[in-house]
Order: sequence, then C-alpha cells, then structure tokens
Amino acid sequence: MLSDSIVFGAGGFIGRSLVAELLRRGHRVAAAVRGSGDGLTAWLDGQGVDRTALTVVRADITTPGLGLPADGLAGIRDVYNTAARFAFGITAAEARAVNVTGAVHVVAWAAGLPKLRRVVHISGYRMAAADGRPPDYRRQGAYEASKQEGDAAVRAGARELGVPLSIANPSTVIGPGQYLGLAEMVAALWQGRLPALPGGPGIFLPVVPLDHFVRFLATLPEDPESAGGTYWVLDDSTPELPVLAGLLAEHMGVRAPQRSVPVGVLRRLPRAITRADPETLSFLSADRYDTAAARALSEAHGLSMAPVQAALRQWADDLVATRFGRSGPCRGPYGFHGVAGTRTWVTGERRRPGYVLLHGLLLSTDAWAGAADHLDAPALAPDLPGFGRSGASAGPLDAWLADLLRPVETRPVLVAHSLACGPALRYAAAHPDRLAALVLIAPAFLQRPSALPLRSPLAVPLLRTAPASRLARSLGLPEGPGLDALTVDLRRAGTSRRAVAAMRDAHRQRTELRRVLPELRLPVEIVVGSADPLTEPVDTPVTVIEGTGHCPQVTHPASVAHLLTSCRDRAAAPRTTA
Repeated sequence: MLSDSIVFGAGGFIGRSLVAELLRRGHRVAAAVRGSGDGLTAWLDGQGVDRTALTVVRADITTPGLGLPADGLAGIRDVYNTAARFAFGITAAEARAVNVTGAVHVVAWAAGLPKLRRVVHISGYRMAAADGRPPDYRRQGAYEASKQEGDAAVRAGARELGVPLSIANPSTVIGPGQYLGLAEMVAALWQGRLPALPGGPGIFLPVVPLDHFVRFLATLPEDPESAGGTYWVLDDSTPELPVLAGLLAEHMGVRAPQRSVPVGVLRRLPRAITRADPETLSFLSADRYDTAAARALSEAHGLSMAPVQAALRQWADDLVATRFGRSGPCRGPYGFHGVAGTRTWVTGERRRPGYVLLHGLLLSTDAWAGAADHLDAPALAPDLPGFGRSGASAGPLDAWLADLLRPVETRPVLVAHSLACGPALRYAAAHPDRLAALVLIAPAFLQRPSALPLRSPLAVPLLRTAPASRLARSLGLPEGPGLDALTVDLRRAGTSRRAVAAMRDAHRQRTELRRVLPELRLPVEIVVGSADPLTEPVDTPVTVIEGTGHCPQVTHPASVAHLLTSCRDRAAAPRTTA
C-alpha cells in the first residue's frame, strides 16, 4: 500500500495517537516502529480506529537510511518524527543516539523523497531557555541537553538539504498513557507521599492535552505558511505549581502539601532525601513562553484546547485508573465524584444501573471487572471511601451509600461482598422500595472472624507490610497482575489503618446484622465459595460455588454474573399468590 504520511516513533505515547489522528483524517499512514508493531495495532483496535490505510514498517533511526525498504515509501509527502529517548539518568551516548543522530538521519532520509511536503520534528518547550547557548550535558543532564543539541542539528540539516521543516515545542503532554515527568509528582500526591512541593510559588509547569497536540501536528503540513516555523504548543493558562497541585489534590480527595522547598535547596540535598532526579530540577522554572504563533495557527484551523482545569482532572482520572501504569486499563466510564463529601472513585452507569456492586475490604472495583462483563445490564461500581482509589471519609459508610444511590433512577440489584454486606443490608432494610433485590457474597457477619489480631497494636503494621502473596491466600485470590494493584492500594497512606478500623467495627456489628437479615422486606440471596462456608445458620437461600473461596466474583466471574442475572430476572417476574 502506498502511504502519504510516515510517523517515526509510532509506537510511543504521542506517535500512536498521531497515527490514529492521521488515519481518522483519511491519510494512508506508514507507522515506523522498531519491533513488530503488535502493540500499536492492538492499541488502535482498542480505540476503534480503522486500520485499512495503515502499513507498519520496521525502522531504526539510529542508522543511516533508517533500515527502511526502498519500495513503497516514495509517495510519502509528510514525515513526522515523534521518536525520542525520554528518560532521566541515561548516558549522553544513549540520549544522543536517538535525540540527535536519529533526528538528523530522519531529515536526511526525508530529503530524498520526491514528493516531500514537510518534515515535522518534535522538540521541547525548554528550548526557549537555551537562548542559543550550546548544550551542557553535565549541568542539564543527558535528556534535556540532547534535545537541545538535536534541535540545532535538525535545523542545520534541513537548511543544508533544503528540507521544508516545522518544529513543534510542546510542554508536558497530558493524556491517557503519560506516566513520566509531572505524572510522577501526581503519583506521589495521590499516594500521600509528597510532604512538600518542589520549587514553590511561581513555578510554571505548563501542560498541553494530547488530543490537541496531535491535531496540531497533523495540521502543520496542511498549512503552507507553517514551513520554517517554530511553535511553542502549551496552555498559557496552566496554573502555577502550588495551585495545580491543590486542584489535583482536591479532585483526588487527598491533602495538598502546604510547604515548598526552593530549587536551590533541592540541588544541594542528597537524592535519597528529595527522591527527585537532579535532571528534573531545570524544569522547575518561572519562565513563560511565546505561544502566539501556535495560537494563531490553531485559530486559523479551528483547533482549540479543552479548559486546562478540566483537562488536568481528566488526566488525573486516567492516571489513577491504571494506578499510574501499574495495572491494566480501567473500563469506562470512570472518574472521581463527590459522594457525601468524599471524593469517590466510580465506574459504570451512575443513574440507570441494573446492578450496584460493592467490594469488600482490601479490594476495589477491579474485583468486579470480570463479572460485569457477563452481566445483562449496566453496573455501578464505586471504590469504598478510604479504599481502592477513593479518598477517606470522616462520615459513616451508611450515609455515603445513601448518597451514592440517591441519583439512581432504577431499582437495581444491590450486590455486596464481605464487609460491605453490613451497610448494604442496612440500606436494604431502610429503603426496600429502592431495590429489586439484595445479594450478599461471602457476608463476613455470617462467617469466621478475621484471623488478624484486631485488638493488637501490631494489626496495622502487620497488614501494611504483608506480602501480596499472603494477602492473596487470605482472600482466596489467585496470584496474578491484580495482586500488584492490591498492594499499591494498601500501601497508600492510611489505608491499612482504615482497614483494621473497619474490621474492628464490623466485628462489633455481627450480632445486629444477623438480627436484621430475616426482617428484610425484599428478595435476598447469599453466595459463598465452597472453601469459605457460612458458620451461622440462616433461612435465606444460599448458593455455594464449588472450587472457590472468599472472592468468587474474582475467581469465578461468569458463575457469579449468571447468579446475579438470575436473581434480577426472578425479582422482575410478576409475583403470584396461592
């Protein structure tokens, strides 16, 4: 297939989104990658992008000629170089191979294309701070110095070879999949491990949304006047760092740092104390940038950015959804919402769910992902306050659940697991008309009490430092990728303490809950695993799933989903009287 555009670095964060944008615009695209390209094609499929006009080619920009085939690429008009070695702590040789030598090789290769219209090279917004000075690898670090050297080398090569060149200088590009740079500060904020802000007042770390940036890149060759232009692409209205951190902290339901450490002090402190790579400190600046040319081009072509506060909040949702790249993608819709004054992580259908799914302690909405895929109606699944991704709450869990369900317009099946069965049971007792049925999975108040020494002051440190494998065995979970997410959540500041407090509280409620259960005025069913049976007799119908333990919704999701669907069908069936 003949292509009219080629994207180098097509498998990267920016490159793959640019490929998607070009394909959506009707371009025939050659995606240049170093490997097989399977990751790129899988990602495009996940985004619903038609790959009919895509060709994947192997390339290595660190070698002259780029290792590309001689045939099939002569029709290329537009060349995009999104390839970069973006990492801190690498050697100068590693950085220069891609960011300098590789970038020059792309320009030289493009010069031989008979139909070349434009080369678009991505540089960086800190090029403005260079002010014509030569790069200083010792002071700046390999990444920033190599980008500066590469910027000058690409310009010189294009002039010498007569290549029409446009340079885009983006700031931090935010969007799904961006886990570097500013994202690391957001991770520390979310985990409760950012006692002080680096740099302090006046620091300007501008951002630009990914979707706007790739639209801008795709537009550059279509504008004849942009040849030879340099464009700083960033949002001038990005809040200064203290305000930005406060905005994100409020959105995620965590505390914002009240103190700051000046850059000069950070440079003198050992890295073991600051936990900051020295190369990142040069980005902590109050500098501003000339974005007039980029704004003019965007306005001329009808491009606009989302409001920066909304873009930052959405990015925070995307980061937390994958626990900053440590767990798999989160099924949408998802995000933080205010529930009874608590920043609550919510996935699924908020207003018209067929099911509401409440997880047990040490778990999160992830525990329901497999079962939700097999359900016959949309589900609403939140992370309980103070657990999973949700912020902590000072109020009672019963009030939180009532507020969560207040906007619900349907009569869903309320499904609760383990310790969540308590508040679910009380809600069902107080609002039987709001629910179609109640399903209790492994109800803790009817099973053996926790083996954790709840009365001991060692309970919290024991839980916080427990290996993931031990936690998995205690919950009857299989070892796998989900354990890493469980460990990440448990290591968040205060989570272990809240978990122990919740178990103590639930232990005190066991007698009361057993009394309330037979008094409920709606259909109720109980589900347990064969390896985790009830220890208290009940008159309520009980289904036992063979070969599983305390978390059947994780180990046997299809079976649990079938039981929930059957329960909903029975609840919806017309009642008959004898």
